[in-house]
Amino acid sequence: MNIHEYQAREIFRQHGMPVPPGEVATTPEEAEKIAKTLGTGVVVKAQVHAGGRGKAGGVKLAATPAEAREAAGKILGMQIKGLTVTKVLVSPVEEIEHEAYVGAIVDRANGAVVLMASPEGGIDIEEVAAKTPELIFKETVDPRYGLLPHQASRLAYKLYAGDPGRARQAADIITKLYASMLGAGASLLEINPLITTKSGELKAIDAKMNIDDNELFRRTTIAELRDVEAEAPEEVKARAQGLTYIKLDGNVGCCVNGAGLAMATMDLVKYYGGEPANFLDIGGSSSPEKVVTAIEIITSDAAVQSILFNIFGGITRCDDVANGIVEATKEIELKVPITIRLTGTNEDEAVKILEDAGFSAMTDMDEAVQKAVELAKN
Repeated sequence: MNIHEYQAREIFRQHGMPVPPGEVATTPEEAEKIAKTLGTGVVVKAQVHAGGRGKAGGVKLAATPAEAREAAGKILGMQIKGLTVTKVLVSPVEEIEHEAYVGAIVDRANGAVVLMASPEGGIDIEEVAAKTPELIFKETVDPRYGLLPHQASRLAYKLYAGDPGRARQAADIITKLYASMLGAGASLLEINPLITTKSGELKAIDAKMNIDDNELFRRTTIAELRDVEAEAPEEVKARAQGLTYIKLDGNVGCCVNGAGLAMATMDLVKYYGGEPANFLDIGGSSSPEKVVTAIEIITSDAAVQSILFNIFGGITRCDDVANGIVEATKEIELKVPITIRLTGTNEDEAVKILEDAGFSAMTDMDEAVQKAVELAKN
């Protein structure tokens, strides 16, 4: 689950991190009122679950409350990567002497949290990794002991080697960043940039936080931070039906049962020269209703030129999937071809259901993927 910057900043603040004041506005008038309260130049930032806000025009400086109102008027309602901006964060402008990057991520390969720091803040960390990877420093946290003081200090001195005062501040912030991660059940946190002001004070003026969905059942206050209006409607609809859906940039719509098979299917789509349009996992025990929802979601994507069902029936019953396909195609007029591969539990029954409805089913995964890719191209 993604949360907005203003929500992540509040979590940081609760853990004692130095975060500038700021309030959220949903109208230009509210932005003007907040700017008057702050009594200084402000920055107006789009609150949307998408990167590249600044490049898209979603971050603007305002010297006066009137300019804040004007900036908010331009940002509110704009589209950033297909998402509509409905909120802006209004925060004081800071005098920045230096920008650094600090982040933390769950490294699933090592089963541990990895803390990262770089003196090159204010730009995408991916860009730093590509151009100057030697400027990214890391510390792996042993989950048995947690973050040790010397690890936080070691990272901090990588950022401010010649300034013990700033290094001590940075070590404290890194420690609190790790505490924020544990407290919120996050899988990713970033402060970019972590700034040094003219007076030598360090502040976290930006905050990004992704929450592990598996943590939400025991963190109800965090779960309440979800803003469904800021999420893609298809993802909201899928989650409500117990489906896992992530939109991608290709044109082969994939519907698969099981995350591993979904990944393998997308790999094969690319192997045979296609591009997957989505990751869509209908789960291990799929009712026909779930399949109907899956087809509704896939067909709502105008980029999809071909639909691929790849079902390996274990717990999932192939006849349930077949009934779902037949039911969905009665309700929805398919404007693109559909390729179906079914094998496993109740496979024979599924094939008969599909054939009676005018469909054909395949059993070979490679053949099905190749066919779906060719249909998308043609």
